[in-house]
Amino acid sequence: MAEVDFERRLERLFLDAPELPDSGVFAARLERRLDRGWRMRRWLIGAAGVTGGLIAASQLLVANVFSHVESAESSARAVSSGLAAAAPAQWIAQLPSGGMAVWIAAAVAVLMMGFVLTRVIEEI
Repeated sequence: MAEVDFERRLERLFLDAPELPDSGVFAARLERRLDRGWRMRRWLIGAAGVTGGLIAASQLLVANVFSHVESAESSARAVSSGLAAAAPAQWIAQLPSGGMAVWIAAAVAVLMMGFVLTRVIEEI
């Protein structure tokens, strides 16, 4: 019986550990170090995004995409009229396995959006 009493007393001592005198300073220093790391990450991610956007814009200008888009207008009209003539239900029915792959892909996409939404809510 003495061992059980000793173990309980020992557990209580560990649960009620005394606070160290420099705990506030330690916590403040640790929070500053963590915040500094996140601040640097945010700046790096933002700089990478701006750099990527500038590169993409310059590539669009160099490739003369805007004039190609204007010349493709007649093709887009032909495609849109073809799409309007064919119903999407007919396309799905012609797919292998009766379009089941489309429904599975849609279900997986909805599931992934749910995961992303819960992660965003968790972060807030």
